[in-house]
Amino acid sequence: MERKTKINAENGKQELVITREFDLPVELLFKAYEEPEIVEQWMGTKVLKLENKRHGSYQFETSDPGGNVVFKANGTIHEFVRDQKITRTFEMENTPFAVQLEFLEFEKLTDDTSKLTMQIVYKSVELRDQTLKLPFAQGINWAHNRLQEIVNKLK
Repeated sequence: MERKTKINAENGKQELVITREFDLPVELLFKAYEEPEIVEQWMGTKVLKLENKRHGSYQFETSDPGGNVVFKANGTIHEFVRDQKITRTFEMENTPFAVQLEFLEFEKLTDDTSKLTMQIVYKSVELRDQTLKLPFAQGINWAHNRLQEIVNKLK
């Protein structure tokens, strides 16, 4: 099955550019990143904090069925422009990965479609390449498919 989420990783660069077109108005696509209840549904994680403002922060946590925490992430929101862009850091706790910088841009294509472009900047080419060895592409495509499915119900 073709992945709708595209990942561009140029050799020798410390970044990934991820794009996805959604059958959602840009306002609903943005809401999927803004509303904690919606984020929890499509990401499959608990939102402990989500301060959508300049110098705000966020914390996510995922537990297994036994209640053991298996994933924790946090970051600082540097720029937040509703329906247009979010600039933030992203850090996975208890992993060898360094903090990364994420630029999310939300673009209206038509009244009913929109596009998300994510530029993720890593500390080094090696760290970026390590990410690509994980099931990262499958994971982000799965998450974006869930986002589309869940937010469709809000239309």
